[in-house]
Amino acid sequence: MILVVAATPEELRGADGAATLSCGVGPVEAAARTAAALAGRLPDAVLHVGIAGGRSFVEPRFVIGSEAVYCDADDPRWIELRVPADPGLVEAARRALPEARVESIGTSARVGGSVSSSQSAGCEVEAMEGYAVLRAAALAGVPAVEVRVLSNAVGEPDRAKWRFDEAKDALAGALPALIEEVARAHT
Repeated sequence: MILVVAATPEELRGADGAATLSCGVGPVEAAARTAAALAGRLPDAVLHVGIAGGRSFVEPRFVIGSEAVYCDADDPRWIELRVPADPGLVEAARRALPEARVESIGTSARVGGSVSSSQSAGCEVEAMEGYAVLRAAALAGVPAVEVRVLSNAVGEPDRAKWRFDEAKDALAGALPALIEEVARAHT
C-alpha cells in the first residue's frame, strides 16, 4: 500500500483508489496526523504531495524534494533539521515527472518563514508540511518522498497572483502516474 498524504482534500484529487490522508495545514497538524496514521498501519511508502511557493515563481511547475528542511528551528542540537527523501522514490517520481526539478524543499509554519532561516539556505521552494510528514515516516521506518507544484511566489502579498487552481489541476493530472511509479518502486 502507498499512502498519499496532502494538507487538504483538494490536493488529493486524482489519487482515486489510493490510500490517502489529509494531514491538515502546517507542520504540527501534519506531524500529528501522519504519525497517528502510521501507528495504525504501516504503508510500503509515503508519497507526500501538494502545492508550494517558489522564490523565483513564474508558472506552476513540479518539484521533487531531495530532502525536507525544517526552517522554523535553527539549532541542530535540539532537532534533526533535514530529512532526506528515499532515493528510490525520488527516481520513481522522476520517471513520472521527467520535467520536474529535484531539490531541497523548506518547511515553515508561516508563509515566507523560510526566508530568514540559515538552515534553509539554498531552498528555492517553501511549503508547510513536508518536513513533518517525512520525519514521521522516517521515525516509523517508512520510505517517503515529497512532490510539490509551485503555485505562487514566496511572500507575494497579492493573492490574485497566486495560481492555486492551476497548480492543483496539474497535481491531480499527474497523481495517477506518480502513484503508479511509487508503487512500482516500493511494493
